This record gives sequence, C-alpha cells and structure tokens, in this order.
Amino acid sequence: MTENERTIAVDETGSPGPRHPSGVTTLGSVAARSAATRRPADLSAAAAVTLEHVSVSFGRQVAVRDVTLELPARQVTALVGPSGCGKTTLLRAINRLHDHTGGRVDGSIRIGDLDVYAPRTPPELVRGRIGMVFQRPNPFPTMSIYDNVVAGLRLNGIRKKSLLREAAEVALHHAALWDSVKDQLREPAIRLSGGQQQRLCIARALAVEPEVLLMDEPCSALDPIATAKIEDFITALSPEITIVLVTHNMFQAARVAERVAIFLLGDDRVGELAETGPTAEVFTSPFDPRTKAYVEGRVG
Repeated sequence: MTENERTIAVDETGSPGPRHPSGVTTLGSVAARSAATRRPADLSAAAAVTLEHVSVSFGRQVAVRDVTLELPARQVTALVGPSGCGKTTLLRAINRLHDHTGGRVDGSIRIGDLDVYAPRTPPELVRGRIGMVFQRPNPFPTMSIYDNVVAGLRLNGIRKKSLLREAAEVALHHAALWDSVKDQLREPAIRLSGGQQQRLCIARALAVEPEVLLMDEPCSALDPIATAKIEDFITALSPEITIVLVTHNMFQAARVAERVAIFLLGDDRVGELAETGPTAEVFTSPFDPRTKAYVEGRVG
C-alpha cells in the first residue's frame, strides 16, 4: 500500500488528523489524536491473556514462532503485519481453534490463571471465556436475528425467556444494532446487510459475556461506513472487555488500539513478533529497524 493509499484509508472513515509537512497524514499523528480522545490506558493493568514462547506449526511448516506477549485487560491490542506472518494463526491458537486442523501449539497461553493447553483444560471452558468474530460475517443462515444472538446462551443451557430477551437486547445495543433491528428480531438474519450481519456476529459473541473478544480482520469485507461503525464499537467497548484485533490496516490500528504488536517474516519466511508497545510510540519511534521500514511503507 502506498503512502497516498494509506492517507485515503484514514480519510474514508474519519477526518484527517495533523499532517506531516509533506501533506501526508502520519500513523503517529492519528495514533496520538486517538489516544487523546480515549481514557488514559492503565499501564499497570494485569494481563488478560499471556503468551510465553508460543509457536504454531502445521507438520514441518512453522507458521509463527517464539511469541512472548501480554495482552492487557480492558484494552485493545492490534496485531499488525503483512499477510502470511502468523497473526491470524496466533489469534486462533488463543481460542484453541487449531485442535482439529492439524496445528501444533508449543509454549504457554494463559487466560488469567487458566492454562489454555493444560491436559485437563477442556476446549469448551476456554471458548466459554473468549468470543470470536471472523473476517467475514457468519450468521447462522437458518436462524432469525434473535435466535442468532442467543444461540450461545442456549448452548450453555439458559432457557428462561426473560433472561434471553434481556441478554439479546443488551448485546444488540453494545453492537449498535438494536435501533435498526428491534422491530424485526424474528426476521431471518441473512436479510441484513453485510455490515449489519457483522455487527450481529459481534452481538452473538458478546451475549455470553466473554472476558476476551478476538476479532480477525472484522472490517476487511465492509464498506467505509460500516467500518466506521465497527471501529466506534471497538472504542466504546474496550473499557469493559479485552479486545485483540488482527488488521492489515495500520491506520485502523492507530485509531482504535492502545497497544500494537508488529508481526513480520523472518529470513526463513516464518512469522515472528518484531515489536510491541503503545501504539503511538511504536508508530512514531520504533526501535526495531524492520518495524520502522514496515510502518513507513518501505517493506510489506
């Protein structure tokens, strides 16, 4: 992506921030402006998710290696980097989604005090504490809007109608969808627009009140208006829930994330964590030369 394309990307979903003397909106300026409008990040916040020396491989192919990373509670951490550097692979490892795909996860992943890959930890326990939103909207096509939202609650054994109705309304409010669908809750979910379907999937993930929300490029298939709504949701919800966001759009990371983790390919084409820290700091003055080259658009 060129410098001009990156400038257009930010202009599509928000007014431009301070500009570089060359006339280009910089990542650092967008991150600084966004940080100024959010509550101050709690630098002492405990880690909601801790990864220690995590590697994921498929057969002999290592996709991402030796990642040690803390994801602070009730903040947004963006995983950023070019395609193929292991961001989504790592995200799916947190939720044990490689269990049935032949993926091997080495190292340690903890959600609070829960050891995700301990022999006695059932995958259902992990997924009960984590919500997941995928790259493309995936509502259950044969279900109504309402049934989509409460599907996870019913799976967990909740049957009381008043509790289900209340949970559905709260989740749809959080996803900024209630006003649009409150009079058509029994309509098929597939009748919604693409952006509305993605917000419905967010509501479905939130209805079970997860501790952590994993979002894998949730705006990649959406138009700029729908993207802006998702970004507003992320910013509004982050004081209540830990959000881990995979994105190729560095300006999006600058707008919504308190912290950023940059993933790049090593010389042997294996993904690795190059740098992590507060978003404005990493985008303005990275310490790793590879990160600097990436955020300046000289590689990737």
